Amino acid sequence: MIRYSLKCATGHDFEAWFRSSAAFDEQREAGRVACAVCGSVEVAKAPMAPALKAGRAAAGPSRPASRGSSQAGEAALGALRRHIERTSDYVGPEFASEARRIHTGEAEKRSIWGEASRDEARSLKDEGIPVAPIPWMRRSDG
Repeated sequence: MIRYSLKCATGHDFEAWFRSSAAFDEQREAGRVACAVCGSVEVAKAPMAPALKAGRAAAGPSRPASRGSSQAGEAALGALRRHIERTSDYVGPEFASEARRIHTGEAEKRSIWGEASRDEARSLKDEGIPVAPIPWMRRSDG
């Protein structure tokens, strides 16, 4: 596994793990790497220094993350998805307009989730409406 320091087009710094350099490139090209703060998919690797050991006395051998930790991450994301689906209303592609209606008091205050374009999400944030991208994974349950 490779940990990259990343930066989005709006200047947010964040980190992410990838199976390989090629995996990062493929995911970025497909628009599947998004800023955790603003949701921008315009992401690039930030300059970073390599992790070097000070010598043989350095703490244990460097090892990539095990498959078990990957499975734990997938399980956590699955649990997050189930929680959101159970406790929030799905509003589909009407997410931006419904979020505005809730924000202005025209609709009942409640948790919602749905789809919004990058520009719609940016506009909502600019209007002071709190939104966040959700790291959805493809369903494995059909």
